[in-house]
Amino acid sequence: MVKQLMRSASLVGANVIEAKNSSSRIEFKRYYEIVLKSCNESKYWICLLRDGFELKDEILDKIIKEADELSKILAASVIKLKQTSNKTGK
Repeated sequence: MVKQLMRSASLVGANVIEAKNSSSRIEFKRYYEIVLKSCNESKYWICLLRDGFELKDEILDKIIKEADELSKILAASVIKLKQTSNKTGK
């Protein structure tokens, strides 16, 4: 589980960097969709670790809350990018 968490969490940052360097708006949007999925997956693994090992840790709860907030921000960004793409046809 820890390896899965490390993989998904590291993909968040890596794909944000890739999005910044994307060559088109479509590619940028696609990277942000991947970032959102990786963020949600990371949140899943953290919750699984917490619940599976019955960890009652305030730090884990704060991390999960931060991941949830980040997911909401990313989801709003992806929705906005999709709306903009639909209007411009890109």
